[in-house]
Amino acid sequence: MAKKKTIYQSILRSISKGEKLLAVLIDPDKMKPESLTHFFIKVNKSTATHIFVGGSTVDEFATEKLVLEIKKQTSLPIVIFPGDVSQITDQADALLFLSLISGRNPEYLIGKQVASVSKLRKTELEVIPTGYLLIENGKETAVQKVTDTKPMSKSNIQEIVDTAKAGEFLGMKLIYLEAGSGALQPIASEIIIKTKIDLDIPLIVGGGIRTKKQLEEAYHSGADLVVIGTAFEDDDSFFEELMK
Repeated sequence: MAKKKTIYQSILRSISKGEKLLAVLIDPDKMKPESLTHFFIKVNKSTATHIFVGGSTVDEFATEKLVLEIKKQTSLPIVIFPGDVSQITDQADALLFLSLISGRNPEYLIGKQVASVSKLRKTELEVIPTGYLLIENGKETAVQKVTDTKPMSKSNIQEIVDTAKAGEFLGMKLIYLEAGSGALQPIASEIIIKTKIDLDIPLIVGGGIRTKKQLEEAYHSGADLVVIGTAFEDDDSFFEELMK
């Protein structure tokens, strides 16, 4: 019996009430288990609403082990942000079923997704179809290397908007604009604004956000959910600025 579809519905409810959501992205290859307790003391006092777990390259079983440890530290919903089929674990609450619609590598448009189905059938994960767009940020990212795709040009905003809308027309329930881990610049406000105006589904924005000002700018531009990872990995004092 599948889990109740609660994560996506809660996102919709929050948006309908004008609430802005914040996901803390944790890479199993970068987060040491012994650091979790200290890290989550700060997470639980912050405005974070979701925990995303995943990375472009993660050792097999590392995701499940980390999720089990995270569940001991927080009651926040845990969502898998998978870089590969091996990162799927039933211990999480939901999974972003990503399709890299900004690229043209069939493996990441549909191949990996087909390969994941036999594993997903055995889980009770809430599966949330998500259109994933990689936008150039000034440096090559892990996503670009692993997927062998080029990011979309940040200067061609109409193509970004059209690609996001195509994802919605294809039945995606979320659109994720990604600058990439360690991005030099976050997604530009103009891109967020124009994409959000054209969408009728929630918009996630991540990559390159390292300050509260950048976070607020993303929200002001129309992001419904912002994902922060590297900023917390490099300097968890950032949490001090995000207290409830």
